[in-house]
Amino acid sequence: MKRFYMTLMLVLFVCAGASAEFKNGYYDKMNGKSGAALKAAAKECVRTHQTLVYSDLPTYWQYSDVYPELVDGCKRWWDMYSDAVYLIKRGQTGKSSFSANKMQREHSVPKSWWKQNGSVEYTPAYSDMWNLFPSDGAANQAKLNYPLGLTASANFNNGVTKVGGAQTGYGGGSRYVFEPADEYKGDFARAYMYVATVYDDINWVVNYMYQKEAYPTLIPWAREMLLQWCRQDPVDQKEIDRNNVVEQYQGNRNPFVDFPELAEYVWGTRTTEVFYVDQQEGSDPTPPITGDPEITAPVNGEALDFGQVAVGRSETRVLQIVGKNLTSALSVRVSGADKDMFVPEITKEIPAATINQNQGYLLNITYTPTAVGRHEAKIMLYDGGLTGSIAVTLKGEALPMPTFTTLTALQPTDVTANSYTAHWNPVPEGEIADYYVLTRTRLVDGNQETETYETGETSYVISDRDPSVAETYYVQYSRLGMLSEPSNEIYVAAGSSVEELYVSAPMQIYTVNGGFMIKLNGESKPMHVYDVNGTEVIYVATPVDGDIFLLPQGAYIVTAEGMRPVKIII
Repeated sequence: MKRFYMTLMLVLFVCAGASAEFKNGYYDKMNGKSGAALKAAAKECVRTHQTLVYSDLPTYWQYSDVYPELVDGCKRWWDMYSDAVYLIKRGQTGKSSFSANKMQREHSVPKSWWKQNGSVEYTPAYSDMWNLFPSDGAANQAKLNYPLGLTASANFNNGVTKVGGAQTGYGGGSRYVFEPADEYKGDFARAYMYVATVYDDINWVVNYMYQKEAYPTLIPWAREMLLQWCRQDPVDQKEIDRNNVVEQYQGNRNPFVDFPELAEYVWGTRTTEVFYVDQQEGSDPTPPITGDPEITAPVNGEALDFGQVAVGRSETRVLQIVGKNLTSALSVRVSGADKDMFVPEITKEIPAATINQNQGYLLNITYTPTAVGRHEAKIMLYDGGLTGSIAVTLKGEALPMPTFTTLTALQPTDVTANSYTAHWNPVPEGEIADYYVLTRTRLVDGNQETETYETGETSYVISDRDPSVAETYYVQYSRLGMLSEPSNEIYVAAGSSVEELYVSAPMQIYTVNGGFMIKLNGESKPMHVYDVNGTEVIYVATPVDGDIFLLPQGAYIVTAEGMRPVKIII
């Protein structure tokens, strides 16, 4: 069904002249440029954008990355990594559906390819919608941080994603590559080209496909493969629609989607030619209005439910407004006894041209309850040349501010050299957890690296453990958009077996180059360090959090009151 839809959209794109819908003047800096200068100008046009919160991405994806057809009345996630059917069921938000389906936020360009001072989150690339897509969990785990490429033999193949040994000439030195389905090769290529344009100056620490330079940024083999993928899989309606939705939330567009030939002007067969915006396909003006004005979504009388919200907190939902042939701006008005609790971002008019686009307009409405109870209002859509109006019921339930219990993190199980399962106790009986949040911290070369994971279970499998690196984890739970206090921290020592692990009590030990560092969890206790002969080599009466102790190469035992002895290798 998916391949049929994609083929149909390509036909419509060619025959009907479906076009990009960027604002006049948005790409003017690119006029008259070619090659390196054109790439630099494209960056100037699109680099300024809203930095989104990584955990909030499913909220936006529920409008940018779903199939146009409903399944049993529900939206279906458009997962470019698998054929699995993941639905946004009635009553679910994007986030809750994401959690229920155990989907993952996948960086098309792996986040481990860049780093600064131990952090991968320092750059907007970490949460840029043009570099992240919703993903099937198994496919995400299989592709890891491998580069794009063509596989010689696949050790993972779900019919859409293949992971395996690289064909000769592909991979940039990586033994394994990730090969997407043919129908998505162009989508991923244009995502990689966007990153190469906007983030050409970030600190690339892995150079399979990129190098830190303004031009060409892409390694030669990668450049040629991505160009070929763009030619084989040209821009389709899915990408055009996504481009328009992403701009509403993030504030910028992907120029390689707006101008399918731009890649050839920057890296390909047309680098000596001068680029002009008005000569490119996709820049045609909006066609004249030929039919009666109408609103196709929302339907008159439908409801927008904000769910449960704590008093004093806010929850935002999106009302998708789609129409055609509107001749003037659409007016917006909220009415009803609780109208002051439901506030749309636009309180007057929405331009007709925006409503007439394929995806219409996404109107943010914020519910901020001031009292416990159920609340309701109506939002009216009128004018625009319409006969009559469209009314949508807004409703939500306000609950008292929740109280939280601090969870208890438990020792890991199923420990191997490359993985372990983190555990924790559930919330007490009578309390509700919308989901759990696991925070994992690793100490690499003296720098802390922290990642968070969301789950509805009381355990989580860590599948990319490095046995040479110590790490910790703690857990919290979310209720009505708020988080409990962090639990106790569990320390996972460097090593490969469960016998080498211990639960941190007053102190945690992290190995660093030439020594070890301590992290205190409470009151400072006297610390002793012994060599393999039992000789005390260090004694500190009151250790300080963050202290680093250097030692000659060898094996040592570190002890402190209230903690089990820890063996370290320097």
